Amino acid sequence: MKGTKYYLIVLTVIAGFLLSSCSLFSGLMKPKAELPEGEAVPDGPVLITGDFTYTNDFVVETYYVEHAVGLLDMTGFILRDKEWELPVEGQVLGFMDLDAENDRATYRLSLPAVPSGQFNDVDNDGKKEEGLQVFVVGYNPNLSGGVFSEGDDRSLGWPSYLASVKTDSENKDEVKGGKLIIWAADNDQEFPTDFGEDGLLFSPDDPVAQIPAGYSVVDLDVSPFGFSKDQVVDVTLYEPDDVAVKDFSDFSYTEAFDAFYEVVRKEYAFNGIEGKQPDWDAVYADLKPKVERAENDRNAYAYFLALRELSLAFNDGHVGMSGGDFDFQYNEQHLLGGYGFAVRELDDGRVLVVFVLPGGPAEQAGIQVGAEVVKYDGNTIQDALDLVHPFQPQSTDFGERYEQTVFLTRGGIGEPVAVTFKNPGGGEQTAPMMSVYEVDSLLSVYMGGPYDEFVLPSEYTVLPSGVGYIRINSNYDDLSLLIRVFERGLATFEEAGVPGIIIDMRLNFGGAPLGLAGFLHDEEIMLGQLEYYSDKTGQFEPDGPRDKVFPNENTYTFDKMVLLVDQFCFSACEIESYGFSQVPGMVVMGQFPTAGVEAETARGEFLLPEGIEFGVPTGRFTLPDGGIFLEGVGVQPTVRIPVDEYSVLTDVDVVLESAIDYILQ
Repeated sequence: MKGTKYYLIVLTVIAGFLLSSCSLFSGLMKPKAELPEGEAVPDGPVLITGDFTYTNDFVVETYYVEHAVGLLDMTGFILRDKEWELPVEGQVLGFMDLDAENDRATYRLSLPAVPSGQFNDVDNDGKKEEGLQVFVVGYNPNLSGGVFSEGDDRSLGWPSYLASVKTDSENKDEVKGGKLIIWAADNDQEFPTDFGEDGLLFSPDDPVAQIPAGYSVVDLDVSPFGFSKDQVVDVTLYEPDDVAVKDFSDFSYTEAFDAFYEVVRKEYAFNGIEGKQPDWDAVYADLKPKVERAENDRNAYAYFLALRELSLAFNDGHVGMSGGDFDFQYNEQHLLGGYGFAVRELDDGRVLVVFVLPGGPAEQAGIQVGAEVVKYDGNTIQDALDLVHPFQPQSTDFGERYEQTVFLTRGGIGEPVAVTFKNPGGGEQTAPMMSVYEVDSLLSVYMGGPYDEFVLPSEYTVLPSGVGYIRINSNYDDLSLLIRVFERGLATFEEAGVPGIIIDMRLNFGGAPLGLAGFLHDEEIMLGQLEYYSDKTGQFEPDGPRDKVFPNENTYTFDKMVLLVDQFCFSACEIESYGFSQVPGMVVMGQFPTAGVEAETARGEFLLPEGIEFGVPTGRFTLPDGGIFLEGVGVQPTVRIPVDEYSVLTDVDVVLESAIDYILQ
């Protein structure tokens, strides 16, 4: 409890009563919160209250809408088993009040008279005893199904995120502080009173002492541990230090740059991977003077430009930055000017005009949809594309090439260019143009074209052909709704007896992978092994067991299945797609693989001066042979649909039509 001083003298139990003068426990005369009047209350904690703050808001505010805290069994940690699942009978939920505007929450958790957790003998005295139950309080939102974690909604007995214990990510998530809630059925059980010489909890060298029956709250942040029997105890939940946003916003430009750069050059996920990491020394030597000049000149925009230059030193689509008003200033100079047309490159190398803005410079110059661009600004079209700098970093050659085609026709406002083109059926001609403010041509092709953000995370329908179609629009939304709609779609398709299903993962920019392939396969699907850099070893070390897709309680079977992918399926979308691709009988179709942008970014978020935010992946997924999982490669189509003249000019979704034809053939 906050403000309580704990003393460790001697624990003596006489006739079932605790003598306060010689006890591990000292309680407050007044509890932190008022208990209901007129109710008999046992000696010991009955109510846990507390709060927590967070800096990485996407998990709490984006992924979940049904919030709660839980009394969570720590048996998984005691056994050092990261795959130990919480039994539903031992789960106790508490009310949580989320204040999303201020990135904080408060909670109340009433303790059951007798908990139903798993007993563990933790005194390591060599004698077999019943032991006691050990819990933490942790953030426990609902992912799918009922409010308790069971079945497909698995929770593990080793909480570390927004939990009442602090864990050490540098040492296999070992508990290093915080508070535990313990319960003993009698007065004969012993519990550690401190960390032993090895610094680990529940290990053979822990000193132990007897504890009284009932609940106690253990403070691991004092030595020896503090034990409270107060009826109401305040317990804070902690966001792990490594997950918290690294805030250098109050530093000077140079101080922030150095602090940020030191972390990134050490922890970047793909250090040591050929073609991925920047030349750290050369980049620093180039950019540090620019940062210093920006600081000396008090030029915030110059500082922004130096950081943007740093982002482009990576070959990694997960690297990105946001500069607020500076973004608009940069875009005005380099992006918002257009010529009223957009192009696509075909498999055969030709570049065709796929959009012409009515009344824009291109239309006034006589360019028509379907025209072939032969030269651009005096260069052959292929050379012109090679000269285009992508707007943001890319992980693959095909991702970079698409960006080059998009931004070929972009620039500042009022910039001249000469375009040599051939309209359909016409001869070669050259026309000068001047860029104007327009974004329609950009939006026609950028990120696959216009995108409707006001959609459900997943949607399904039975197409006129009778084929079942389900689209996963985003894994960065209400995850519970996504899962429920997805399974409902499968159940509907199975009941309707559709000849096959199409799962569309295109234009899904990522979020959290959910293992949805478990609804279609009755065996585990192995994924990548997550690794992070360790300061202790100087190497990337595994973080927990290898990821996998588990079979769901309900599975569905279809004669034919097609997965649709494209180069705008990023990150978690790619893990989801990979799981689907491993389902027996699944055919993967697309004009491109998925984006090949696969890493873990939660630990690589930085706040820098002038409101600039920078994100760098720090976790990578590896394969048993040491190779990298999905990054730079993506999920490959088993049936590739050509990028030809018909596909870029027609209003028909040729990839979807190919999938329908395959199912119905």
